[in-house]
Amino acid sequence: MSKEPAATSDNLCLEGSEFVFRLDVTKLLQITSAHGDATGWAIHRRTGISESSVYRYLSGTAQPDLNSAMRLVETYDFDIRAVIKRVPVEAAA
Repeated sequence: MSKEPAATSDNLCLEGSEFVFRLDVTKLLQITSAHGDATGWAIHRRTGISESSVYRYLSGTAQPDLNSAMRLVETYDFDIRAVIKRVPVEAAA
């Protein structure tokens, strides 16, 4: 009888824990700033994402939908996993 290996942070499996994915604003701003876009307005201008949406993402009051996330990824050429963090459900509420 084989048993699956225990969950580790390496394989990103959190058995018995519920979590959600959230945008890591600090990391996103590091990436956008490296391209000269340190403000929400600059991000909006380069990506075409509405200015109000960008400001909601940066303030943490909203999360980007798939379309906006892909615009960020393609515009700034990064792996989406670089700006996503796992947050326990309790902390995300």
